[in-house]
Amino acid sequence: MKMVPWIRMFALALCALALLPAQAAEPGAQELLAQVRQRVQDAPVVRGEFEQLKTVKGFKQPLRSSGDFIVARGKGIVWHVLKPFESTLVVRPDSLQSRGSDGKLTTQMRAQDEPVLRTVNAMLFAVMSANLAELAQHFEVTGQVAAKGWSLRLVPRDPTLAQWLSAVDLQGSQFVQEVKLQEARGDASVIRILAPVAENALRPQDAAQFE
Repeated sequence: MKMVPWIRMFALALCALALLPAQAAEPGAQELLAQVRQRVQDAPVVRGEFEQLKTVKGFKQPLRSSGDFIVARGKGIVWHVLKPFESTLVVRPDSLQSRGSDGKLTTQMRAQDEPVLRTVNAMLFAVMSANLAELAQHFEVTGQVAAKGWSLRLVPRDPTLAQWLSAVDLQGSQFVQEVKLQEARGDASVIRILAPVAENALRPQDAAQFE
């Protein structure tokens, strides 16, 4: 069974959300998010490695994958799965595409064909960079900030999105360290971010992936 990257599943769920009107975050949530923003390092580029554990309802053994990623402000996200099957997902402001280990394109979505894609990609970037002001317009936000880090729970406000996604749990300190997606049908994905590093600019060999 080949595992669908969590980021692609999340994007599909957010397509429904992107069509809905935004709501203002509650005062308590605004204060909480402000505290988190003070903790999170605001870097133009963050790179690192990840491990994903996906629990699928009806399967005894969880599915595991690992690889590396790049989050570049204004450019997007590169999610490179190395194990068990190599694939690369590139999320740009105006497109989303996936390539197999041979480099061949397997999936492609463009904002000119899917107008909601710009909003979806902006929210994906917000999750990975802990810039949650936009997400707070569509999710009820609760959590806490402690000396060693912070944790947040995002619960969809709209029943349409709730049919796909029950909750998103984030934990971190200077960077997002863990993302947990609880799907409405009972599946769950836990993504652990390993050895994140902040950089001032994209490396030349990485910049081409966003072109």
